[in-house]
Amino acid sequence: MTRFVMVWGTSSGAGKSWLATALCRAAARRGTVVKPFKAQNMSNNARVVAGPDGLGAEIGAAQYFQALAAGVEPGVDMNPVLLKPERDTASQVVVHGRVDAALGRQGWRERSGVLAGFARESLQRLAGTCELVVIEGAGSPAEINLAPQDYVNLGTARQARELGELHGLLVTDIDRGGAFAHLYGTWALLPDDLRTSLRGFVLNRFRGDSALLAPGPEDLQRLTGVPLAGVIPMVREHGLPDEDGLFDAGDPSVAKAGRLRIAVLCPPHISNLDEFEPLRRMPGVQLAWARSQAELHGADWIVLPGSKQVSGDLAWLRRQGLDGAIARHAAAGGPVLGICGGLQMLGEALVDPDGHDGESFNGPGLGLLPLVTRYERDKQVRRSTFRFVATAGAWAAWAGVAAAGYEIHCGITVPHPDLPEPTVALRDARGQAIGWQHGNVLGVYAHGLFESPALLRAMWGATAPALEDSFDLLADLAEKHLDATLLDRLLSPTR
Repeated sequence: MTRFVMVWGTSSGAGKSWLATALCRAAARRGTVVKPFKAQNMSNNARVVAGPDGLGAEIGAAQYFQALAAGVEPGVDMNPVLLKPERDTASQVVVHGRVDAALGRQGWRERSGVLAGFARESLQRLAGTCELVVIEGAGSPAEINLAPQDYVNLGTARQARELGELHGLLVTDIDRGGAFAHLYGTWALLPDDLRTSLRGFVLNRFRGDSALLAPGPEDLQRLTGVPLAGVIPMVREHGLPDEDGLFDAGDPSVAKAGRLRIAVLCPPHISNLDEFEPLRRMPGVQLAWARSQAELHGADWIVLPGSKQVSGDLAWLRRQGLDGAIARHAAAGGPVLGICGGLQMLGEALVDPDGHDGESFNGPGLGLLPLVTRYERDKQVRRSTFRFVATAGAWAAWAGVAAAGYEIHCGITVPHPDLPEPTVALRDARGQAIGWQHGNVLGVYAHGLFESPALLRAMWGATAPALEDSFDLLADLAEKHLDATLLDRLLSPTR
């Protein structure tokens, strides 16, 4: 019988993703065949996996990392529904790794039943391939206004109970304050049939002496019948990016002597920000997020990251006056790197009459690369190896270096027909150009540059700590601070 551990949270950002990752690694280290699952993820952080037809498909980055922590190949059944926000009132809907435009046009309540069906299919398949499924919830399971359509928390838990043993954990961020109220309120609002599945509460990100928590845990158990499973201390250097926002890149106003300062622009629709986590951990590098001209001051590099809505983020850059700051930096010989949507912004023009980028747009880019991007319906989603071929100047260290990465974009970029062609800097395994350089401005379609030890070593002579170390750190935290008897019950092999 398959066992299911459901990780619920009292809110977004409570610690569900990291706890699910920790449990996956802890179970795998015990010899348990474990796989992660999240019925629906809302995030612009996505990774490429093999789809049902063997071609590239998307899942949320959190489930991708959880699969790696579990020691299994990531797949679309681990995150059957991915919503990628394009603006405040609309999201691209990805089902089993592929965009479903028709569902994207439907209202949330209208499409929930259909999406729930896809999620049920995936969990059914996944349960038949492993001993343990670690399920990550979404937001809170106590959103009573959403309960009739909540297939992610409530529906998934009920299906897991039908398929095998269901055990729930409820995690809260005590650093925000109000933790005991959050735990009690969530428990009280859980449906009666699921409340009894809770095996423990988890207090996350605690700073200080845990003895000061008394008599809170005892009183909470008396009120609910649910024990405190553990108190996790605040740990900032665990190496995984935050699923719901920017990870801590340090104070951008504090320059660190002797370090290369890399400023990553942070527009409203930033995507795949998790690929910059290794930079924060690199010796000799200071990473900063930049939303204003002042935060670009003193930057050695400027990076334009991926974007889920390029035209909207380009307009935001211009409203902030960042277009001029980028142009001045480039004119002074400062390195500028554009990745995916950032590459498209650096070009001469964006052509999107049908709104495939989110809204119809035809207009100029930043004009720092002689390129034109036209948006098409079909998205390019693939894992690939790529090789830098003819880089110079600030990027000379990457010439000839090969690495693995991934592409997720819907635009097709070509040299501007009326301008001198830029230098092709990067080619994929098929020999196709996916990166161009002009002066010290480099634009590439390849995600994952800074996750490549070869590229880090070529540029800085060092590498960032490995993901495997991060997974083990998280598992060690769980093993040390959660109830050992409970972990044995939840994570040990069934055989």
